[in-house]
Amino acid sequence: QVQLAESGGGSVQTGGSLRLSCAASGFTFSSYVMGWYRQISGKERAVVSLSTTPDAGTYYADSVKGRFTISRDDLKNTMALQMNSLKAEDTAVYYCKARHIGPTGDEYWGQGTQVTVSS
Repeated sequence: QVQLAESGGGSVQTGGSLRLSCAASGFTFSSYVMGWYRQISGKERAVVSLSTTPDAGTYYADSVKGRFTISRDDLKNTMALQMNSLKAEDTAVYYCKARHIGPTGDEYWGQGTQVTVSS
């Protein structure tokens, strides 16, 4: 059974930091592009950051470059998102996503975790 479980969300003041974690099970983690997405209230879900494989390249949305850092541990089947210098506009539900690197592109989503940044 595939599971993606996010944790680490919460409330923080502007300028603060949070670390999100995603624990994966039920699939071959190293064969999946892992990513963080977020959905701001009233808007569509959008990509925040991706960690590709096997070259371990990363992608960041322009809005989070220099503030967020994605990491993955293929031995522990986990992924993290370190979020620093948080802004009010980072308030959203954050989702963990896994997408297989093969042609079928099987995808799995976590249930989401709320991040609220207030001044």
